[in-house]
Amino acid sequence: MTAAKGDALPSFTVHLTRADLVRYAGASGDLNPIHWSDRIATGAGLPGVIAHGMLTLGVAGRIVTDWVGDASRIRSFGARFTRPVPVPDDDEGAEVEITAVVSDVTDGIAKVDFKAVFDGKSVLGRAVAEVVLPD
Repeated sequence: MTAAKGDALPSFTVHLTRADLVRYAGASGDLNPIHWSDRIATGAGLPGVIAHGMLTLGVAGRIVTDWVGDASRIRSFGARFTRPVPVPDDDEGAEVEITAVVSDVTDGIAKVDFKAVFDGKSVLGRAVAEVVLPD
């Protein structure tokens, strides 16, 4: 695998549904009702039920793991949560577009800037991964 500044990673779109939120809540133990109750979520000032931030981050991270092939090559990975992803109670869910670009390659380390976009707006800030490239 080679990488150069400006290389785009293969993008993808994911649809997060309420069923995904239930599965994630069970796996993670995050049973906060803002992730399953419209009444609680709107009472908290949210637009409705929202996806777990860590679910969104994990889904976005697939762009790096799919590209690198070996997750042990990921030296660092992180982002800030900037906007919630409201998930409607329907079969379509919330469409989140995931993209990434190599922003730098130095001494065998590729810096990858990735994005998760919902409704035309980024939901992650400072989303960066560092990947150790093979020799």
